[in-house]
Amino acid sequence: MAAVSLGDARRLVVKIGSALLVDRATGDLRHGWLEGLAADVARIRARGTEVVVVSSGSIALGRGRLGLSQGALPLEQAQAAAAAGQIRLARAYEEALAPHGLTAAQVLLTLDDTANRRRYLNARATLGTLLGLGAVPIVNENDTVATDEIRFGDNDRLAAQIAVIVGADQLVLLSDVDGLYTANPQTDAAARHLPVVERLTAEIEAMAGEAGSALSKGGMRTKLMAARTATGAGCALCISDGREEGPLSRLEGGARSTWFLPQTDPKAARKAWIAAMKPRGALRVDAGAAEALGRGKSLLPAGVREVTGRFDRGDPVSIEDAGGHVLGFGLTRYTAAEARAIAGHRSDEIESVLGYPGRAALVHRDDMVL
Repeated sequence: MAAVSLGDARRLVVKIGSALLVDRATGDLRHGWLEGLAADVARIRARGTEVVVVSSGSIALGRGRLGLSQGALPLEQAQAAAAAGQIRLARAYEEALAPHGLTAAQVLLTLDDTANRRRYLNARATLGTLLGLGAVPIVNENDTVATDEIRFGDNDRLAAQIAVIVGADQLVLLSDVDGLYTANPQTDAAARHLPVVERLTAEIEAMAGEAGSALSKGGMRTKLMAARTATGAGCALCISDGREEGPLSRLEGGARSTWFLPQTDPKAARKAWIAAMKPRGALRVDAGAAEALGRGKSLLPAGVREVTGRFDRGDPVSIEDAGGHVLGFGLTRYTAAEARAIAGHRSDEIESVLGYPGRAALVHRDDMVL
C-alpha cells in the first residue's frame, strides 16, 4: 500500500466538526483546542503548504447566545443561530491565527455556489487569490440563507467540494472518530480498524454506520461520500480523531486514522473533467497565442482573432488555431459578447472596452486542457 504523509501536502484542506470546536455541556468555544489547531496550521504553513479550513460551529455557537434549545431547530431558528454564531466563529479564528502572523479570511458558500459553473469559477478564483496572498480561508456553509433544497447538509461534503475547487492534494476530516472500522467498534468487539483504504468498494461503503453526536450532522456515511468525491478528484482523504489539542501534530506523530488513497492526481482529474464537456463556442487564436499556449500560458484576449457560439462565463469552449484545428478546451472567464468585444485587445485595455474591470486571461491555464 502506498504511504500518505501529511508532510507531503502542497495544498491541504482541514475540516473541523462542531463537536470539536464547541463544548457540548456549555455551548462555549473550546479556546485552548482552537489555539492548538492554529499552532498546527502555522507550523504547516511555515513549510510551504497552503491551508484551507472548513469549519462547522456557527449554529452550535449561536444557539446558546440566542437562548435556543439544544435539540433540532426549525429552519428559521437555525438560520438565526448561524447569523449570531458566524460572527463569533470568524472572530475566534482571526484571534487564534493572528499571533502566528496569519490572516483569516471568511468564505461562506451554498451548494449552488459549487454546482453552478460561473459561481464555481468565482469561488475558485477567490480562494486561489486568498491562498496566493498567504491568507488562511475559513470556509463554512452559508446557513443564514441556505434552505434544505440548496444546502450541502454537512461540512464533510462541503470540505470535499472545496478540496476539488482548490485542487488540494490532501483533505483531513477531523472528527470524534479515529477512522473507518469493519463494523461499529462500540457494538462489535471484532471490529477492525482500517488504516488505509486503497479504493472505495461496495463492501467498504457497507461498513459505514449512522452517527454522530448531538452537535454533528455528519456520520461515517457522509465521510465516505466525501472520500468518493475527493479521491476521484485526485485528493487523498484522512479521517482522524481531532478531540485532543494539537490534532494535526498528533496525526503527523502517528495517531490512528484512516487514509483513502487518491485515484488520480488533482490536475489530471480536472483536465479530464474539462475535456469531457461539450463546447458551447470556439475561440480562434493567432500563431503567437497558439505558441504561448504550448508553453503553458493562459489565453489572453490579445491573441484571439475570432469568437463563435453563444456562451456564458464559466462555459466550456474549444480553442482553435488560425486554420480551425482544435488545440484544446477550456472554461471561459467571459461571456461570448464580452469575448468578442475584447478580442485582440491587451489585458490592460479590458476596462476601457467593457466599462468595468475584468480578469486578465480569457481562459486561464488552470481551466484549460490542450
